[in-house]
Amino acid sequence: MLRWLIGGGREPQGLAEKSSVQTIGEEQIQNPYTELLVLKGHQDIVRFLVQIDDCRFASAGDDGIIFLWNAQTGEKLFELHGHTHKITAIAPFSSSDASEEKKHLILTASADRTVIVWDCSSGRQVQKVSCFHSTVKCLTVLQRLDVWLSGGSDLCVWNRKLDLLCKTSHLTDAGISALVELPKNCVAAAVGRELIIFRLVASNDGSEGWNVLEVKRLVDHQDNILSLVCVNDLIFVTGSHVGELIVWDALDWTKQASECNFWDSSVHPDVQPEIKLSQSPNETSVQHLTSDEECVFAAVGKGIYVYNLQMKRVIACQRTAHDSSVLHIERLPNRQLISCSEDGSVRIWELREKQQLPAEPVPTGFFNMWGFGRANKQANQAAKKMQENTPVYFLELVGDLIGHSSAVQAFLQGFLSLSIIFLSEKLLKEALLLGLLLLPKKEDIMCNSARSTAKKMFLYFGELGLATCSADHLIILWKDGERESRLRSLTLFQKLAQNGDLQLKF
Repeated sequence: MLRWLIGGGREPQGLAEKSSVQTIGEEQIQNPYTELLVLKGHQDIVRFLVQIDDCRFASAGDDGIIFLWNAQTGEKLFELHGHTHKITAIAPFSSSDASEEKKHLILTASADRTVIVWDCSSGRQVQKVSCFHSTVKCLTVLQRLDVWLSGGSDLCVWNRKLDLLCKTSHLTDAGISALVELPKNCVAAAVGRELIIFRLVASNDGSEGWNVLEVKRLVDHQDNILSLVCVNDLIFVTGSHVGELIVWDALDWTKQASECNFWDSSVHPDVQPEIKLSQSPNETSVQHLTSDEECVFAAVGKGIYVYNLQMKRVIACQRTAHDSSVLHIERLPNRQLISCSEDGSVRIWELREKQQLPAEPVPTGFFNMWGFGRANKQANQAAKKMQENTPVYFLELVGDLIGHSSAVQAFLQGFLSLSIIFLSEKLLKEALLLGLLLLPKKEDIMCNSARSTAKKMFLYFGELGLATCSADHLIILWKDGERESRLRSLTLFQKLAQNGDLQLKF
């Protein structure tokens, strides 16, 4: 319901553009996130969220500023200034020395060709490195080795004191787009359409240094690698711009399986195929990957696909999960997923097993009396048994979180001038009905979204809720409405009891 309210109202039935995107009822009884906390501070697109501990996180984006937030209250803890251009990578870097008190640090890389280490407890800049020849696009911390890696036009290895231990030769001007840690002191680096395996080897001179060696180059992809995820110590997965998904052995780096027909209607026969003259690259590219021990979840074009690693096939999908390209997906507990797209929508999905109806019995006829067709009957029974033993899954939409869009930004500027705004669905509806919100038209929102190249990310804080970021310069904390209501009631009773105003009558 809030989607069309924010979008400027529903269009007449005859004029509305037909969409195959799954919708959900207004009640959303399975969606607990009925309240939201809007955090303001950034002046440009927010691209990165990183969790610091159980109740703190950091945000960063194109304004070059890093903010530290309290996930429970939404309080802005620190505002970190030090970069002069947009942030290109961020990673947590906690101390691992048991003899010292654990320090929470974060690393940030910027288009100004610097990397800064920040102390999350004080908000101070610890150290800055500015000797890079190109922009650092990715950061990876190897806690076990107590080193961190920076990926740009080359791969560099650093210790905790920010001493450069070793680096590779110049790889490419385009640079490393993604890094993932592998077993045996190895890392996989995505460089264009190539996947390069590097190994860290201890120095022979007895020092604490390392050397980085190129072990293997994998050229199985036909186009640039956009996503890279490590499933476990045995498997990692890559996805490319033209819709290829490849499963790799993490120990010997051999290709184990692949999938490249996500847009093919035969992948999921239950989905009605769309008639199109051509497939644009954005509709088939694997934008993001996440996984559990069982499945890989892929954001492909406008859809979400569930690839089972054991079966080596797609077991469920929503080919049109959003109205525009899905930029990011993450797992939630209880087999749930959260996804976001270019149009600012955030949706929650649940992977469910479809209840199969029992097959109708095969009638016996004249030919069966004399034994004709028994071979076919046995084959049909075998196929039926196999079908019954194979579970069928589907993705069910259980929540539609309305908040991120240019409309929300206009609402915040025209309605209230607070840095933190707490809204419930009821309050938002009342404000709309009273005419307090000056909302842009739906076509204006879609144009603004289409021009942006925002990348959303999510953080899950358990009972504290979810955190999301977007191109609207905002961060939203999504809260369990029932839990927040109970906490407010408890706080009220405690205050009344302290003031002596609470009198219980029996």
